[in-house]
Amino acid sequence: MSLLEFARGPALTVALVVFVLGTLWRLVGILRRPAMRDRSPPRAGAPPKLVGALRAIVRGMWPRKVFGQAALVTSINAYVFHIGLALVVFGYAPHIAFVRRVTGLWWPALPDMVMYFAAGATMVSLLLALLWRLTDPVRKSISNADDLINWTLTFLPVFTGMALVGEPSAAILARDHPVYGPPLAVHLLTLELLLIWFPFGKLMHAFLFVFSRGATGMRFSHRGVEL
Repeated sequence: MSLLEFARGPALTVALVVFVLGTLWRLVGILRRPAMRDRSPPRAGAPPKLVGALRAIVRGMWPRKVFGQAALVTSINAYVFHIGLALVVFGYAPHIAFVRRVTGLWWPALPDMVMYFAAGATMVSLLLALLWRLTDPVRKSISNADDLINWTLTFLPVFTGMALVGEPSAAILARDHPVYGPPLAVHLLTLELLLIWFPFGKLMHAFLFVFSRGATGMRFSHRGVEL
């Protein structure tokens, strides 16, 4: 069995199983926790809890002016990263072909130039985020090994994927076998490491931010706090 066959076969299966079961385990564990009853009466004019939760989720998408320019720049960089990564993962033709091979689902691809720009912007945003985390005293003091592992396992698939780009996606898909077998295997393995780590680190915020912001919104709206 070659390294590419291993990455496309057993390693991919294990990574997907760990990702799905681990994510479900985290979500079920949180949802099964007993909720603390708020015995205080709601403030006059307080919105329903669901409205308060939705307001908090939406309001958290953008920083308040009182936090200053630094928070605004950080938020913009985060949007560049998340949007760029989403475009690369779901818009690049070889990625769509990979998803189709695994699940049978597919959709139209975006132009290659859009993908190259999105991948470049994603890498720059990741490097900026790391620079700020290592140089800003506050971010540095609240960072731990989990943050660095998350950054590394997110950066590696983007970096190794960019290293594979040497010709148009149409030419890549036209072949019946990959030309760069070992580099492609390394790219797949970095992705699989990310999937395995995902449920157990802070990357779970991709799912958990809805619950945390929603719970905060419900508590605050019950007490009459304006979000």
